[in-house]
Amino acid sequence: MQITSFKQYEEDYKKSVENPEQFWGEVAQNFQWRKPWFKVLSWNFNEPNIKWFEGAKLNITENCLDRHLATNGDKPAIIWEPNNPEEESVTYTYKMLHERVCRFANVLKRNGAKKGDRICIYMPMVPELAIAVLACARIGAVHSVIFGGFSAKSIADRINDSQCKVVITADGSYRGNKQIPLKDVIDDALIGCPTVEKCIVLTHIRTPVSMLKGRDVWWEDEVKHVNDTCEAEEMDAEDMLFILYTSGSTGKPKGVVHTCGGYMVYAGYTFSNVFNYKPGEVYFCTADIGWITGHSYIVYGPLSQGATSVLFEGIPTYPTPSRFWDIIEKHKVNTLYTAPTAIRSLMSYGDEPLNGKDLSSIRVLGSVGEPINEEAWHWFDEKIGHGKAPIVDTWWQTETGGIMISPIATVTPTKPSFATLPLPGIQPILVDENGNEIEGNGVMGNLCIKFPWPGMLRTTYGDHERCKQTYFSTYENLYFTGDGCLRDEDGYYRITGRVDDVLNVSGHRIGTAEVENAINMHAGVVESAVVGYPHDVKGQGIYAFVIYPEMHGEAELSKKDILQTVTRVIGAIAKPDKILFVSGLPKTRSGKIMRRILRKIAEGDTTNLGDTSTLLDPGVVEEIIAATKTL
Repeated sequence: MQITSFKQYEEDYKKSVENPEQFWGEVAQNFQWRKPWFKVLSWNFNEPNIKWFEGAKLNITENCLDRHLATNGDKPAIIWEPNNPEEESVTYTYKMLHERVCRFANVLKRNGAKKGDRICIYMPMVPELAIAVLACARIGAVHSVIFGGFSAKSIADRINDSQCKVVITADGSYRGNKQIPLKDVIDDALIGCPTVEKCIVLTHIRTPVSMLKGRDVWWEDEVKHVNDTCEAEEMDAEDMLFILYTSGSTGKPKGVVHTCGGYMVYAGYTFSNVFNYKPGEVYFCTADIGWITGHSYIVYGPLSQGATSVLFEGIPTYPTPSRFWDIIEKHKVNTLYTAPTAIRSLMSYGDEPLNGKDLSSIRVLGSVGEPINEEAWHWFDEKIGHGKAPIVDTWWQTETGGIMISPIATVTPTKPSFATLPLPGIQPILVDENGNEIEGNGVMGNLCIKFPWPGMLRTTYGDHERCKQTYFSTYENLYFTGDGCLRDEDGYYRITGRVDDVLNVSGHRIGTAEVENAINMHAGVVESAVVGYPHDVKGQGIYAFVIYPEMHGEAELSKKDILQTVTRVIGAIAKPDKILFVSGLPKTRSGKIMRRILRKIAEGDTTNLGDTSTLLDPGVVEEIIAATKTL
């Protein structure tokens, strides 16, 4: 299953395009199935309707846990590194993890959860988060993990959309020198969530919490009432495994649905290949399990391959900017997979945090979440990899389930800031605005995929039409990624950024409509428009143009009020970096806001605004440009 040379990559790629069913059928033989498939693939992109490994039966946790017990039971599966470096790290072997997952699966059953139920997980980056995820999969319940930075309203929206029956949370979490009261946030969310029957609470930061009789139970108490034997539920390859909510270009969150069989095969195959994982190596992905990166490349991908995965609760700069380097030295990490935002943030501290740190164990480096800029790429290469560790600059999405375009470590020749080549089975094409294919090299266009792959989304939960409209209706018979892309003279791909109304802030996708809705909820705001602009650390910052005519008192206080509103509605992750008060917005005569013009202004590029004569009020543009000079 593992590609070891560029020649083999070319052969595998050719085979995967010429005979995809045979190719993926062979890859899938490396996994454990209870019953084989009768058909590898049936698909059409019009409905869309995609089925992989039809008729096959399996349970993904048997692939991530049970099958390793006989030979690798005592091998570390998860090494947990706490927020506070003075606390001990904790190692779970495959045998221990299997036991904990089975025990917690029985806790879920004891609390009324069964196959097909949706379960919301809102937890810190602790081993119990991975245990909760796997326990859901064990009993065939569908997990919906929500990142610990979201507000009560955002959580309630997600719980209600998928009608969750059980919530799993903790008293709170640590984030650097801050404590976040997770249970308090959940309590606020659950006021408006009638479908939730049980809330299971883990003790982590030992802060007082409210526990409602009949609804709330303690994790520690519940595990005492069950044993650690839990037969894995038999699942169909196309049964739902999880829902993960992602921002769209409307304010309503959309639940991307992944299924059991195809997702397992794709996450395992891509993990093994992209990182060139070798048995016994220690792999460290710094993402949060609340995002797709954590699902695919902390939990399911590594564990399906019997890898050792480091789980880190803290942030890269606490208590010092040496934290990553200390973890790498301590656990002799071989692969580091992190985000350009983290890299740029750590670069800003200079070389001192690296002094005296032994990073010699590093063999492979990876970048995820957004395209990595050249300066950060070179710093990562020289300072962390010492010129000896290949960098895999990975492009993929929540919807794709796994890495799509990326170098294969030690195999693909790399090029700074290029995601390089598609993995076997991935057939990208570039199209123009009208959907015509742009052929050849040295070209730019909108990135689409013309053939299915096993890890792709199947639907958006409860709203299949939205899945069709968002991903499959822009261009006929193509999956549209929403990204612009350059294909250079060598056929290498470089992602140039979103072409829709979605921002990529610190590798997290945030819909402009979502942020605008939150700003517009503030009592004094009449209207707002949000665009992205280049940000030294985050890659993209959020720039808000706000109409607020009846402002009381000082503008700075009003800005803080707006930031507070956004935090309450979505979460701190979506707070604008810049707010500019304006008297009007550039609109067409039909009332559409011309974000293209605002984007140029936010970027400081006012010499090239295009034709503004068609605007309802062209004078408003000059006014906005003048106002930016006061920021």
